[in-house]
Amino acid sequence: MMQTFFEYFIVTLLVIAVLPLYRLIKGPTVFDRMLGAGAIATKTMLLILIIGYVFDRIDMFIDITLAYAILNFIGTLAVAKYVGLLQLSDDKEV
Repeated sequence: MMQTFFEYFIVTLLVIAVLPLYRLIKGPTVFDRMLGAGAIATKTMLLILIIGYVFDRIDMFIDITLAYAILNFIGTLAVAKYVGLLQLSDDKEV
């Protein structure tokens, strides 16, 4: 019974994770693409935790999820810094 619930939950999360993929690909701005990537990453972290619970190894999967969250945060900061520098260089040329 509980295994079936988690299987449906995982499939539902996968479907929901595909929806921001449109924003990631078609986003008119870089910030829309960053939001799409962040939404997909959040759902991926939840999937990792659920898989850890199903396999009864939640302790190991929490560590993996925390590392993934930190990498996602650092990546978002790097892209924001890069876009900010690009906008500053565009402002100076005018």
